[in-house]
Amino acid sequence: MKKIRLGAILMALLLTVASCNNNDDDEKLAKLSIRLTDAPAAYEEVLIDIQGVKINVNDEDEDEGWMTLDDVETGIYNLLDFTNGVDTLLAEQELPAGKVSQMRLILGDNNKVKVDGQYHDLKTPSAQQSGLKLNIHADLVAGLTYRLWIDFDAGRSVVKKGNGTYSLKPVIRTFTEATSGAIQGIVNPKESKPYVMAITAVNDTFATFADTASGEFLIRALPEGTYKLDIRPVEGYQKKEIEDIDVVEGVVKDLGEIMISELTE
Repeated sequence: MKKIRLGAILMALLLTVASCNNNDDDEKLAKLSIRLTDAPAAYEEVLIDIQGVKINVNDEDEDEGWMTLDDVETGIYNLLDFTNGVDTLLAEQELPAGKVSQMRLILGDNNKVKVDGQYHDLKTPSAQQSGLKLNIHADLVAGLTYRLWIDFDAGRSVVKKGNGTYSLKPVIRTFTEATSGAIQGIVNPKESKPYVMAITAVNDTFATFADTASGEFLIRALPEGTYKLDIRPVEGYQKKEIEDIDVVEGVVKDLGEIMISELTE
């Protein structure tokens, strides 16, 4: 979420009930960032033509549950640009929380290896048709942001054949890491329809509305640190603050039920 300045906060507090958020949808989603990296190899260049990424969110049936990711950074990548801890972003998207079992990396036709100043085609027939299938088996928790690395071993993936041609038989590992935390809770009474803000020590603010039907809220993608929760209900209810909330990467901090008092005349 973006930083919210005071003026934007005040304007948000004036919104009608119709402006409240989609917390029911938000709570079912996690964000996945997919990055490409590589191990060093004894070639001048290893060029991989990436044209798409698919993710399987069905852990029980590998033929069902495939979804194509939007906004993939397609193009030709030299794997040797991403060695020794360097990586590059391929795609970032919200996915249904739960199991992610597999990925397919869809390759185009322009895959090459450079040896002694000469480029040679890399044959990748299966990848061009259905994609390189990679096993992941990661658990995505709603509200958290994850990075997934596609770690090519270019040195072992490029195979020289007896006739002098080259083929790509990928040796790849994938690994995931949570890169954010989250805060959730339930505000009662739900009729207070509060705007909930998580504020850092340097006044970076992340915010959401509580769900109008249940009072539940989830503030996602929070950097690790200590937060103050500032709860601003509609007219007729008292605002509330909760101090010293510790947010840890990979953990959804559950505050449970939070009671809001009515104003008395």
